[in-house]
Amino acid sequence: MTDITGIGHEVVSPDRWLAERKRLLAREKELTRLHDEIARERRALPWVRIDKRYAFEGPEGRRMLPGLFDGRSQLLMQHFMFGPGWEQGCPSCSYMADHIDGMNMHLPQRDVTLVVVSRATLPGIERFRHRMGWRFQWVSSHGSDFNYDFGVSFTDEERARGQLPYNYRMQPFPSEEAPGISLFVKDEAGTVFHTYSTYGRSVEVMMGTYQLLDLTPKGRDEHNPVHAMDWFRHHDRYDADPLRKPAAASGSCCHASAPEQSP
Repeated sequence: MTDITGIGHEVVSPDRWLAERKRLLAREKELTRLHDEIARERRALPWVRIDKRYAFEGPEGRRMLPGLFDGRSQLLMQHFMFGPGWEQGCPSCSYMADHIDGMNMHLPQRDVTLVVVSRATLPGIERFRHRMGWRFQWVSSHGSDFNYDFGVSFTDEERARGQLPYNYRMQPFPSEEAPGISLFVKDEAGTVFHTYSTYGRSVEVMMGTYQLLDLTPKGRDEHNPVHAMDWFRHHDRYDADPLRKPAAASGSCCHASAPEQSP
């Protein structure tokens, strides 16, 4: 017999629940197969040879793009929203970065080096990285065209027009920096190729917490239609009472943008 509880959700018998769960399982398997199919198509994309010499600053000194691979053939880069002169990095990009160190114990076993890149200067990056307790490699592209060329940094002229070239289309964006993920491969001759970049909601691939929240009865529990990610805080800035209404989020990063509904 159906019963509606005080929390407004249907309660059913174990047999009815099992039948509903099996129906959902069929849909989940469809999604898994589609995910695998798209992953194959992603790997089949053509590559673009990188001829431009991009330089980065890291704790070990100046390195060119091929040097970031650290002896491996594949490079995954998180474009972290942290511009020159910013006091701290974007809370949403920090939420992404909070997941890296655990994954980074396994990625090298599959010939992948993960590096985070921002336009902030190296001293600013290092101060923030140490504050957050992160161990991953984070380099500065300050003074380089790298983030501009890969669609995650914008000039004053582009911003003045009100439409920016982000996520493969022209659209408004409230910041000089945007989030993204880029992939590269290096052949035996040392030539680097760009294989893939993704932006917008597709960067959720690095947000394992979201995947777990999607399993829970309340889901992501985000209710702000304009600033869906406004609950994010740097992990050292969360309130002791997580159920208290959060203060207004900073408008200095992607918190200020409406949630994008497509990849």
